[in-house]
Amino acid sequence: KTDFLAMRLVEFIIAVPSLYLLIALRGALAEHFEPEQMYLVIVIILSLIGWAGAARIIRGMALSLRQRPFVLAAEVMGQSSLRILFRHFLPNLASYLLVAATLSIPAYILAEAALSFLGLGIQEPGTSWGLMLQQAQELKVFTLNMWWLLTPGAAIFITVITFNMLGDVLRDIVDPRQQIVKR
Repeated sequence: KTDFLAMRLVEFIIAVPSLYLLIALRGALAEHFEPEQMYLVIVIILSLIGWAGAARIIRGMALSLRQRPFVLAAEVMGQSSLRILFRHFLPNLASYLLVAATLSIPAYILAEAALSFLGLGIQEPGTSWGLMLQQAQELKVFTLNMWWLLTPGAAIFITVITFNMLGDVLRDIVDPRQQIVKR
């Protein structure tokens, strides 16, 4: 019953159009926070919206692992559920969790930059890459300092690529199928 209710909640959150929900929540909360606090509010809103997809994948992976021979053997040997969880499930799910976490960070950065670019994120006097991109579109900035157009975009690009590479490295380190057994 718990699994059924949890998955219905996940499906409901996935069914809600996240962009509209994000814009509505951001608009409702905007006047109550300073620019520094608004960034944290945007990250919290994105986290509340974004966890559902990862939850479905982790549930599917856990259901698949539950039928694997090494988990069935551990159950037959009488190991406790906590021992099976920590010994078998978490090591097999850790690589996905790390990759999902490292990929969610650049997704949050891109979402915040997009909201700020559209005028819905961080506002003056705060600073954001999206706000810098928005200001770089002004004709005066464009004609006098054209390189300003490239700086925030390049910073976003480098940050996203760095987190993607970090996720790949962490996955290779943690993935139990990649590790060689040393005797």
